[in-house]
Amino acid sequence: MVIKRSPIHASEMSQVESEDTNRHGREEPLTGHELRDIKDATDLYQSGSFKLQIDALLPNVRPKESGRQQLERFLFALHTHCISIPSIEPLNPLAAAKVLAKQGVAVPFAFPLPSRDVKWKVAFEPPREICIVGSWGNGITVKKQSGSRFGVDLSVEMPETLFQEKDYLDGRFFHKKSYYLAVLAQSISTAFDVDTFYSSVHGDPRLTTLVLRPRNGSTSHDFSKSHAEVHVIPVLSSSSPLSPSRLFPSHSNVRTPSSSSPPPFPTPIYNNAILLSTYANEALKSTHGLKNALPAFHDTYTLLRVWANQRGYGDGELCVRGFEGKGSFWAGLLRYLISGEELVGTKNGSAKLRKPLGKGLSSYQLFKAALDFFAKQKFGETPVFTKTINGHRCPPEEYITHHPAVFVDATSTINFLSDVPLTSLDLLSHDAKETLEQLTNPSTSSDTFADCFLKNRFRLSSRFDAVIRVDLSQASRNQSTSALVEHGSSDAALLASISSTLRQGLGNRTQAIAILQPVTPCRPISSAESPSTSTVHIGLVYDPTHAFRLVDHGPSAEDQDSNVAKEFRHLWGSRAELRRFKDGRITESVVWEVTTSDERAHIPVSIVQHLLQLHFGISAKYVRTLQAPFDSILRLPDDVRRLHRATGGYKAALTAFDGVVRNLKALDEQLPLALLNVSPISEYLRYTSTFAPLPIPASASTELPDSLRFLPTIPIILEFEKSSKWPDDLKAIQKIKLAFFEIIAQSLMTSNPGLKASVAIGDSSNPFQGSAALEIFTAEGWSFSAFIWHDREATLLDRIIDPSKMFVDSSNQQYNAREQREAKIARELYTRRFIHAPRHHRAIANLCHKYSAYSGTVRLVKRWLAAHWLLQTHVSEEAIEIICALPFVGGKQKSTESPATVPHSKERGFSLVLEFLTNWKWEEPLYLPLYEDDPPAAAPEVWTSNGPDAVVVRRLRAIAKEASKALRNAETKMDIKNLFLHSTDDYDIVIQLNPAVLPRYYQNVNAESSVWTRDSHLGITESTPRPGFDPLPLFLADLQSTFADTLKFFADPLGGDRIGAIWLPGLESPRSFRALGGFSSKPLLKGDEAKDKEHVMLNRQAVLDDIGRLGTGLVQKIIVHVHERV
Repeated sequence: MVIKRSPIHASEMSQVESEDTNRHGREEPLTGHELRDIKDATDLYQSGSFKLQIDALLPNVRPKESGRQQLERFLFALHTHCISIPSIEPLNPLAAAKVLAKQGVAVPFAFPLPSRDVKWKVAFEPPREICIVGSWGNGITVKKQSGSRFGVDLSVEMPETLFQEKDYLDGRFFHKKSYYLAVLAQSISTAFDVDTFYSSVHGDPRLTTLVLRPRNGSTSHDFSKSHAEVHVIPVLSSSSPLSPSRLFPSHSNVRTPSSSSPPPFPTPIYNNAILLSTYANEALKSTHGLKNALPAFHDTYTLLRVWANQRGYGDGELCVRGFEGKGSFWAGLLRYLISGEELVGTKNGSAKLRKPLGKGLSSYQLFKAALDFFAKQKFGETPVFTKTINGHRCPPEEYITHHPAVFVDATSTINFLSDVPLTSLDLLSHDAKETLEQLTNPSTSSDTFADCFLKNRFRLSSRFDAVIRVDLSQASRNQSTSALVEHGSSDAALLASISSTLRQGLGNRTQAIAILQPVTPCRPISSAESPSTSTVHIGLVYDPTHAFRLVDHGPSAEDQDSNVAKEFRHLWGSRAELRRFKDGRITESVVWEVTTSDERAHIPVSIVQHLLQLHFGISAKYVRTLQAPFDSILRLPDDVRRLHRATGGYKAALTAFDGVVRNLKALDEQLPLALLNVSPISEYLRYTSTFAPLPIPASASTELPDSLRFLPTIPIILEFEKSSKWPDDLKAIQKIKLAFFEIIAQSLMTSNPGLKASVAIGDSSNPFQGSAALEIFTAEGWSFSAFIWHDREATLLDRIIDPSKMFVDSSNQQYNAREQREAKIARELYTRRFIHAPRHHRAIANLCHKYSAYSGTVRLVKRWLAAHWLLQTHVSEEAIEIICALPFVGGKQKSTESPATVPHSKERGFSLVLEFLTNWKWEEPLYLPLYEDDPPAAAPEVWTSNGPDAVVVRRLRAIAKEASKALRNAETKMDIKNLFLHSTDDYDIVIQLNPAVLPRYYQNVNAESSVWTRDSHLGITESTPRPGFDPLPLFLADLQSTFADTLKFFADPLGGDRIGAIWLPGLESPRSFRALGGFSSKPLLKGDEAKDKEHVMLNRQAVLDDIGRLGTGLVQKIIVHVHERV
């Protein structure tokens, strides 16, 4: 299918700007800044509209000026109050906390908690300095993804007299800081009419801040118009007695009393948390200097934060583990790109020095440079040290040794990534690659700007190949003391351990692993601890090359006593075993036994379930995914498969097809023309049928009830060598084809005992349309329908349609309008069947082989459309196969490398197709590079010429929108039933059919097994199945042709037992009587306003009676819904 859009290119935009300038009479030349803007729009943005969209975005994600005065008045009053709070004498920490508890304020002490016999004390003195810091202080605040309030960070400098030199030990600094914050909370909550809360990033009490929000109904301290909240952050002064050298990553600053006296362990994250309390003012100065030196800094920072917030790298609906409260990281990244880095050793040797970027780059260039850094940086291997002015305060080797990921700021104070797991950084790299692909090679079928900056990426099913919901309430929380000390809370220690274990276990099976959790909510100041995290979502992005391998190899048998072997056995538990392989190797290995392709697709999720059970005690029932429910929707009921007994599937169907081809090729000596090619054109031979095909051997046919007797017919095309002996008359050509079929049928049955072949002639009255086919029924129970392609037919049909194409005088042979209509219909069928269908089949089969998830995606979308009564009746299966290719090929050029945007699971592919259907404008054509001859030579609307129409399009959009909501709810409830439930309330008529006589009923979404378990043979005794026989589409076709001007019909072709219909608009009003009016009518009743006795109205009851008569023996009842017409 083709799309031809005409975007406003940058050159056109510059021309408009030039004309606008001339209109204003400007004669001076353009400035350098204006020239650069024009060149940027041409070279960088690829279209002027993209640049205009960015320019429109920036002011809308920044705080408005309204309300600033209210906020400033409150901040001034808060400053005045805080510096006047009276001092509190030193007290035992528990005694001091008890005093505050009586006033309704809890002290958020960190682990390890203080005891009664400690010799140090807590106290309070008014702050030395109060300063607005962070992004608000530098004027670069960006709106959060969730639309929540802007954060105004207020640093409150605690006097150095409150601290002692050894307060870095055993959490003493954090206890004193917590007490100081609690005193502020008590005093502010009493003096100001505002709401006060505690907020702890990741639930870590060491990072607790005081949050002040305007109270509803308050008049004295109302700053709600600013849409902001104030975060009070206690900080250390630069002259505090705590020595920075004692806070290097290798130092152990927590002593754990134990009888066994374990050796001290390094506390790098603990030490970094202390250093964060000294960083606020340094970051303010650093960012301020960068903003002044780099003109594009503000816009770049805004774009980067918007991009990050939309993907969960910040405060929002869900947060990628480790990135909550990491606002300073993004400014630090831009500082690194501009300043350059220090060359240091890496875990894998030395690394190349990254050159600093120029300060004259535009915001868009810097934004892409930041994404390029994320896409290429391997955080687990290469540390990042921003260039400093005064040199490193800490030896770089300490960071490299004690932190999995290293990104040290320009002040050499903190490691931004000290508590960020490598799994989250892998996801950041993956997201950056995906965005760069969209910006570098934008798809013609999507809005690149919206994909980058506007689209909410919290719909997990379209972002990850597998989404796993984990209930942590059952997890064993027997973390070591060192883990609790390092991470600050039990939840943080648990999630850090889960992250590292999954990354080690999945290895190169995944490109990224994400642990997403809700942002830690604020809590009342009367609560000391943050609420624990009960549920997290784990997202997996597969590497298709390795994701589904069956064996994980470990160390060889000779290394059984090595640490590597012990770690391997510890990781996998009882699943690790010694195995000998075909090449003679004996190694520790883990083998994943599978019997079906669906089970193989579950291997990564099975690994997650095994590791969570083994190491964290989380049983499989608390680790849930949508894979199994989606698999079941594409799988026939177990009792149906048992009754069929025959082995089906796509491979079996392809094997049967190959056998038929061999049998046909063996007949060359018995045929007048040699068979050149046999082309498949069936969804059953390209892996895209909703259900895998099942054969029905003749011996098993009589044992099956009617509702299980459907045998699909697989169409194929026979192409013979060219010959001049073919007649030059269409009707004669059809007779020759019949003769060919008769010879082939007789020869096949003679040479292949058990095979049956017969000539089938359709009921078409069109003399130009080939209605004959050769039906082949194999001994294994497969059915094929063969058609003969003769290219001369197209020329003869064109001459009938347009006589001017004849080379001889056409006056002797005239065709009437009816014959021309019939020829046109025959020409369309010829083009679709013999030209487009083989070409389409090859393209789709190639996609199925290239992308493992494509087949499942198509099958799910077909199942979903069929369940909502749109498939085949209004939307062709070929059109769906093309639309489902969009997430895999898009509008991109063909590449040997799989793009980051390509889904690798059918669940993700299905979700992406739903997103597209929700927003796609059907009136605009769609271009996809599927076929070999790009652009396609023939008309692309061949698969949409018969639908969907405007009514169906609106219905499809509405259903897709509701399905998207249902899928999002399913991510939490892990139930997809609502996706495939179809309401019939909107139909005017619902025709209920007898399921016992429907041979496809077993494919129904809500099939009842009682229909085929009871005896329902109805006296049928023939032993040969009826290939392709299905009463529902036959009855539906009769209804559509009979009531084409009265009703629009809908039905589920996959086992549906109901047909829905709506009255066509315009039939309500009376109209003049005429012969062949197109609908059943009756005279107007007496008393109607129409004075003309010749006016008639729709006779609805007669229509219903006719439907009942047409469906005698098939229709059980007809339900009529009465709707009020607007």
